[in-house]
Amino acid sequence: MKIENKNFDGTVIHQEPLTHIMEKNGFVLGSQWDYERMTFDYKMNSTLKNVTYYLRVAGEAIEGDVDFKSAVIRLKEPYLGTHYYPHGVEYGEDEEYPQQILDKVDRVVKKLGEDLQKYKENNQ
Repeated sequence: MKIENKNFDGTVIHQEPLTHIMEKNGFVLGSQWDYERMTFDYKMNSTLKNVTYYLRVAGEAIEGDVDFKSAVIRLKEPYLGTHYYPHGVEYGEDEEYPQQILDKVDRVVKKLGEDLQKYKENNQ
């Protein structure tokens, strides 16, 4: 499920401050990166057995190299997925999400967008 947020979809930012902002907001950069892309995940536990939700923010390098931490990243639209143990994460539009998860996603995305906007304003 794509999450619309005009505050940061398309934001261009250097890799190191991006990583700092994402970690400050509870996102984790795991091993989901390569030389051209980065993916940050925000984990949300569920009361349902073997179900976990992930808010994912991906970005692509428009210059530099992610491996050398020299990249400039363009963020993409965030999306929400459901992890069904042991099968993996489903991101389909037909997934249904509890309202409490959707409310939390709204809060997290809003705060992240505000932090990214502050960074952009202070570095222009």
